[in-house]
Amino acid sequence: MSEEKKDFGDKAEEAAKEFKEDVKEAFDPANPESGKTVAIVAHLTLIGWIIAIIMNSSNKTELGSFYVRQTLGIFLIGFVLGIIPIINIIGILIVFVFWIMSLIGAINGNQKPVFLVGEYFQNWFKSL
Repeated sequence: MSEEKKDFGDKAEEAAKEFKEDVKEAFDPANPESGKTVAIVAHLTLIGWIIAIIMNSSNKTELGSFYVRQTLGIFLIGFVLGIIPIINIIGILIVFVFWIMSLIGAINGNQKPVFLVGEYFQNWFKSL
């Protein structure tokens, strides 16, 4: 019985090592697909943005960092424009268009800033 437990423990340990190696490959900064994954996840609600920050903090990629900053700016503009009573409907539509444009750029793997305000987001949030 103890040999079975030992074999099971060895197999579990090997599986854990393989999983860690697979994760390292998936989020390797040299791998352009890892930045693309972070960029896309950043667009999926505020929780997705937090997950993207965590993913990007362990292995920073230029593309991932770019879209983490862009989506933070888009979320903040949406919040501010949503508070203002008269402007909120038009503001939310504009923010939705910004979000779609940013998501398309992330899916394509291009670092295209959002119209008018994207460069400001990159400067304001450069620590992310």
